[in-house]
Amino acid sequence: MSAAFSRADALAFVAARIPAFDGQRCPRIAIDGPDGAGKTHFADALAHLLRDQERPVVRVSLDDFHNTREVRYRLGRGSPEGFWSDSYNYRQFHTDVLTPFRPGGSRRYRTACHDVTTDAVLTPEPQVAAPGTVLVVDGIFLQRNELSSHWDVSIFLDVAFAETARRMALRDGSSPEPDHPTMRRYVEAQRRYFRECKPQEQATILIANGDYESPVVLRA
Repeated sequence: MSAAFSRADALAFVAARIPAFDGQRCPRIAIDGPDGAGKTHFADALAHLLRDQERPVVRVSLDDFHNTREVRYRLGRGSPEGFWSDSYNYRQFHTDVLTPFRPGGSRRYRTACHDVTTDAVLTPEPQVAAPGTVLVVDGIFLQRNELSSHWDVSIFLDVAFAETARRMALRDGSSPEPDHPTMRRYVEAQRRYFRECKPQEQATILIANGDYESPVVLRA
C-alpha cells in the first residue's frame, strides 16, 4: 500500500494499530529511522494523541541511554564502527526500560542513564507505570538484534540521507552533505544498519517522512 496523509492522519493511523488496553499488558512502540528523520517529534506527537485518548503513556528516548564519551569515542571520533558498536548502553536500556515493560514485567522503570551534554552517568529514582501503559520509544538502530524482538509495533520513518543531512545541518550545524568526511561516522554506520538489520522491512509500519506535514504510509 501507499497512501499520503496529513500529519494528524498519520498519527491516528499509527495509534489505531497499537494493541487495545487490556488492563495489564504494556504495548511497546518503537519510532525508528535515521538521524534527522523526525523521530522525536513524531514520538512526542503520538504520545500526546494517546494521552488525549486517555491512555497512559511513558516516553523514552534512546538518546538518554548513551554510553560515556570514553566508551563512545574509544575507536576514534570519526569511526563508523565506533558509532555502530559503542554509542548506546543497550544493557542499561534493557534493565531500565525493556525488561520492566515486558509482559509480566514490574513496570518499575527509569527514563535515562546518561546526560549526553555533561557526560554524567545518571541514576534517577525509578518510577512505576500504571498497568496497560503504552511505552513510546524513539531512537536510531531500534531494529538491532538486541532490540528487535521487544517491540509490539515498530514504525520506521524513511527519509533520504540528503534530506536528513540538511535537517541535521539546521539543527546541529553539521555539514549538509551526507558524503562529507565529517558525516562519515554517522552515515556509514546507518548504512550498515540498513544492510544488516533491514529495518525498513522489519518495521510494522513504514512511513516516508521526507515532508513533515505530508507523510506517506508505504506499508502497514
